[in-house]
Amino acid sequence: MNGHMWRFAYPLVDGPVDGISEIIIATTRPETMLGDGAVAVHPSDERYKNLIGKMVRLPIAEREIPIIADEYPDPEFGSGAVKITGAHDFNDFEVAKRNDIPLIKLMDEEARMIVTAENNVPERYAGMDRFDARKLILKEIEDIGLYRGVEDKVIAQPFGDRSGVVIEPMLTDQWYVDAETLAKPAIEAIETGKTNFVPKNWEKTYFEWMRNIQPWCVSRQLWWGHQIPAWYAPDGTAFVEETEEAAQAAATEKYGEAVELTRDPDVLDTWFSSAMWPYSTMGWPEETPELAKYYPNATLITGFDIIFFWVARMMMSGIHFMGEVPFKNVYIHALVRDEKGAKMSKSKGNVIDPLEYCDKYGADALRFTLIAMEAQGRDIKLSEKRVEGYRNFGTKLWNASRFCEMNEISGSESVEAPAATLAVNKWIIGELYGAVAGVTKSFEEFRFNGAADAIYHFSWGMFCDWYVELIKPIFWGEDEVAKAETRKVAGWVLDQILVTLHPFMPFITEELWHATNENRAGDLIAAEWPKVGVADAAAQAEVNWAIKFITEIRSTRAEMNVPAGAKATALVVGASAETVSRLASWQDILCRLARLESLDAVDNAESKGSAQLVVDEATIYLPLADLMDLDAEQARLQKNLDKVLKEAGAIKGRLSNEKFVAKAPEHVVAEAREQVTDLEAQADKVKAALARLS
Repeated sequence: MNGHMWRFAYPLVDGPVDGISEIIIATTRPETMLGDGAVAVHPSDERYKNLIGKMVRLPIAEREIPIIADEYPDPEFGSGAVKITGAHDFNDFEVAKRNDIPLIKLMDEEARMIVTAENNVPERYAGMDRFDARKLILKEIEDIGLYRGVEDKVIAQPFGDRSGVVIEPMLTDQWYVDAETLAKPAIEAIETGKTNFVPKNWEKTYFEWMRNIQPWCVSRQLWWGHQIPAWYAPDGTAFVEETEEAAQAAATEKYGEAVELTRDPDVLDTWFSSAMWPYSTMGWPEETPELAKYYPNATLITGFDIIFFWVARMMMSGIHFMGEVPFKNVYIHALVRDEKGAKMSKSKGNVIDPLEYCDKYGADALRFTLIAMEAQGRDIKLSEKRVEGYRNFGTKLWNASRFCEMNEISGSESVEAPAATLAVNKWIIGELYGAVAGVTKSFEEFRFNGAADAIYHFSWGMFCDWYVELIKPIFWGEDEVAKAETRKVAGWVLDQILVTLHPFMPFITEELWHATNENRAGDLIAAEWPKVGVADAAAQAEVNWAIKFITEIRSTRAEMNVPAGAKATALVVGASAETVSRLASWQDILCRLARLESLDAVDNAESKGSAQLVVDEATIYLPLADLMDLDAEQARLQKNLDKVLKEAGAIKGRLSNEKFVAKAPEHVVAEAREQVTDLEAQADKVKAALARLS
């Protein structure tokens, strides 16, 4: 804020030294000069070398104070001399402590001037507001000829966030904890791995705080909190005990008779009380079953900004009171930013209200988004599109459950996989095992985004898409044994999905858990975590081949812009005996899902007018001449390629401009690089399509 720096002189008591008869000091708070205990100069400052140890007269208060040498003053700033008011300035307090300078209190709790024998403040200032005292001091300094000017200056001025009043540093009696002693075992616990930070780089922040820790002031002048367990006798002697009865007994023993005790009105620092959270919430100091079972806690998840305020203090407190660390792991989560990577700020207008997203897309969608984007060491760029996408994922899961219901598929009663003979059922069981293993491993490594990715891709891609499509013909057919097996497998797999997905999307999964089986014995939150078994390798290979075959043909049709309703003939050349067998077994499904009129294994095929693609050892020819205008399609693809390459070139040109990269906002540069990557990927696909035509 805009302020002022006033200058006035303190005369040397014994007259001039080396032609200097006064020390000029500068201050933004003239009223504090009445509490000065010394004037400090830097020991290397040649101007004042012969003045160190001399006395100056403090105007108005008419006290004599010494000139001292200390590293704190900056010889290049102002006059190089600094007034030391130890009771009303944090830096001055440290200087006063180092040099045994008296701490002279000037004000009461209402920031009104007080008169004592120690401060020698004139009686006319008693009870005067500090700012009124400032005006009078400036007038009196000027009247006695010691005023040396004023300059406008921008100053750092603290204000109370609730009162809006200027905060006045003031010396008060407080209770302190010997934090340096408490910190030593807490530092050792991290060094030896008793507690681990994830990501590990946050240990540096922890150590930086703990190895430079200062005594911890734990008393606060607040209305609420744990009251300080200290009682005072009439003579001011303090008795610190667990109870008032114990304090009274200690006082009676000291004085030989009962005396009236008054309890300290202060309460413990909020962080001191919070530091007891890992054990106080479970009944401490009583030896409860909960305390025995859950202390130490397994994992603390918190933000980096309170590593010292909370994590470190819980470590110190837990080790001191419980004898061991309060938790085994500390996971430091990311900071949620806006979609451009900027920190949210009301002044910027980019604050995202999570409740609005919950109302619009559901709490599950927002929760899954945050977990899916929670990569170690990287902040989250929260995009509404991502939240909408995961809302669609919930809808997909709901629709798959409806499909199961319509086909008489209900939830399983067993955590063990049902017996399976059909390849498609063996395959989905094996895929589930892989997904559960991936989720479990990612959880163990605190890679939450990896866990979300594993269950998302299995649930949507493998189960809701492929498995549902692949088993539809079974329910259309007449084989009741196959239907019964598929119902059991599908119901069991859906159950395992709901259990695995529950930590990510608790609401929809709990709802579906009961909807798919009304006779459930308990809630999903208490269900057993899925087990991982051995996948059937042959079934995995067979079904994954079929999926790859269908996917490649679909991709080629899309790239070649083949009309959706047009059915092509597929000719497979170079197929092994195994592939020929698979083509026969899967022909109906392959034709239906790949939109094929027919599918045949042949020795040769005409390449002209055909799109070619490779699946494993076989080459698939798709004759397209009768389905579309190949020349027109080739021209369209070439035009599209030219457009994409031109756009990519323009963006690359901007990125090669050093001025653009240096001056443009970081998110703009990042978006440009992402655009180039996307455009180059598009170009590769178009080139592949052109290659197939030629």
